[in-house]
Amino acid sequence: MKHITSKSAALLTAAFLTFTSNASFALNIGQPLPDVSIGSKGEITIEKEEHTYKPWSSTQLTGKIRTIQHIAGRTSAKKINQPFIDAIKDAQLDKEQYQTTTIINLNDALFGTNTIVTKKAEKKKSEFPWSSIVLDNDGSALASWGLSSQNSAIIILDKSGKVIFFKEGALSEEEITSTIDLIKKKTS
Repeated sequence: MKHITSKSAALLTAAFLTFTSNASFALNIGQPLPDVSIGSKGEITIEKEEHTYKPWSSTQLTGKIRTIQHIAGRTSAKKINQPFIDAIKDAQLDKEQYQTTTIINLNDALFGTNTIVTKKAEKKKSEFPWSSIVLDNDGSALASWGLSSQNSAIIILDKSGKVIFFKEGALSEEEITSTIDLIKKKTS
C-alpha cells in the first residue's frame, strides 16, 4: 500500500508541476485588460460622509493612465509593493490624467479579518477620496486575470485600457523608477 501511495504522490506532483509551468496570465502587454465586474462589495464611495459601495467594472478604466494594484486582503500582501505606491504618491501626478485603483481581494484575507480589512480600506478612501478602492468579496479579478493568491500585482493601463505594464510580486527599485517614468511620459 505504501508503494502505491508513493507512486500516486509522484504522479500528482508531476501533474501539478506541469499545470503550473503551463499556467498563463490573462494579462498581455498591448492587449486590453480582460473585463471583470465586481458586485459583491464593490467600489467604496463616500456619500454624506458615509462609506457606501457600488458595483465596479474594469470597463470604466479608460480615459486616464491607470495603475491597478491588486492585493490579497492581507497586511503582508499590501507591504509587497508599498515602495511603488509611495513613489506614486511622491510623483504628485495630475489627477486629470492619472488615477490609481486598488483592488483588495477579500476572498484572500486571513480568516476573520474581513471587517478589519474593510475598515482600513474605508479609512484610506477617506484620506484619498480621488483614488478608487474596490473590495472584491469573491476574488473575481484574481480569477479573471489569472493572478496568484496571497500576492500583489501592479498593472498599468494606457488611456484606452490596454496593459502597458504588468508584474506580480515586488517591483525592484529599477522597475519602480522606470514605471514611474513611463506613467509620467504617458500623462504628459
